[in-house]
Amino acid sequence: MKVLACGWVQMFCTAVVVCTVIGFALQILGVPSQQRIFPVYQDGFRFPTWSAGEQEMPSVAKTCQPKKHIMFLKTHKTASSTILNILHRFGDRHNLTFALPKSYQFSYPNLFHSRSVKGFSPARMQNYNIICHHMRFNLHEVNKVMPKDSFFFSILRNPITMAESSFMYYKDVAPAFKHVQSFEVFINNPLMYYNPSENSNHYARNLLFFDFGFNHNAQFNTTYASRAVAAVERTFQLILLMEYFDESLILLKEALCWELDDVVTFKLNFRSQDNVQALSPQAVEKLKEWNALDWYLYTHFNRTFWQKVEQLGWENMREEVFQLQKRQKELMEECLQGNRPVEANSIRDDNIRPFQFGIAKILGWVLKPDLNLLAKERCIRMVTPELQYKDLLNAKQFPPTNSSMTSGFGTKSLMNQTALLPRKDQGKSDGERQTRSSQVNQDSKEKSNKAVR
Repeated sequence: MKVLACGWVQMFCTAVVVCTVIGFALQILGVPSQQRIFPVYQDGFRFPTWSAGEQEMPSVAKTCQPKKHIMFLKTHKTASSTILNILHRFGDRHNLTFALPKSYQFSYPNLFHSRSVKGFSPARMQNYNIICHHMRFNLHEVNKVMPKDSFFFSILRNPITMAESSFMYYKDVAPAFKHVQSFEVFINNPLMYYNPSENSNHYARNLLFFDFGFNHNAQFNTTYASRAVAAVERTFQLILLMEYFDESLILLKEALCWELDDVVTFKLNFRSQDNVQALSPQAVEKLKEWNALDWYLYTHFNRTFWQKVEQLGWENMREEVFQLQKRQKELMEECLQGNRPVEANSIRDDNIRPFQFGIAKILGWVLKPDLNLLAKERCIRMVTPELQYKDLLNAKQFPPTNSSMTSGFGTKSLMNQTALLPRKDQGKSDGERQTRSSQVNQDSKEKSNKAVR
């Protein structure tokens, strides 16, 4: 009997241990209280679906210091205007110094040169915190302007949808697009319309490769493409993805050691879905071949993007995205009239009306009319388009005085000045902000510059 009793006790203890281990494992996995949802692979990419929890993560004291030396390569048609607003707001609020272009871009599409920075002189030491406006990347010249400890990052977009967006936006600029009825017609036989020697045709092929400073007309081969990718990896600490914008903002927040409100944003410089052209499966495959260099770049950094998410932790990312979206919703309810974007002609205030270019309808936001002073200051920052904000930063750093070449250190935040009040002559500069079909002499013709975003 004693032997039998000991056997039952041993079996009971074993069962308890097994149940404890199983229960602990289920608790880690979030089962059954909340099913853990992971991104899954689809056509070589991961598409995450985050199930937002109801409990907020406890705030953790940061042990890092916020980064204030930042280089952002603003690529085209990648939601980069929204990223630009984040940088504008942060730099304005903390009274940082921007390396600003003399017009609205750094002599694009020429390779970046330090002489295109307004007020820059190699003969004297200058302390720039942020450089973020359109350029064709040139590391050697960027290093002349920015501190050695600068954080480099950029953003990519799926080249398929990016190419369609470029067609809609630059149809009247790129010679390859001008006389084509539709984008599908162009992509069916691009060599019929594309001449690599014509100005502004870089918008029509491997635009990402071009913006990063590489030869976008090079014949694709893995050796060249992999060397270019390796060069990007050596230089840029973070590459964001437009398709996973919220996740990208969380990675950016963590990398820069910023607060959540620093990266909460409203979409800017985006077009109406009425202008989006659906592409056939055949056109998609032809685009992958036509923009093979961009496709190689994007697929590589799609993989590294999710590696960074894994390093942060899937549960951390899920909760951070939830808090980001929650905060964005709160600010939209506080700031915006109707909570929906509107066409530019519905926005009366020139200071926040988005610039219209190409055949796409660029949407914007209308603020609530009864905002108190503090809320209005915060909300105006979030909806000010890039051209208007750049003008304001320029006025802050280069006030219209005899010492206009002196950096605006110690000046008050832009939003505390009268620069954002509606001005009768504000809308008159729109014609000056349109792109030129040729921008080779942009530096020498600053007053006639027209911005391509």
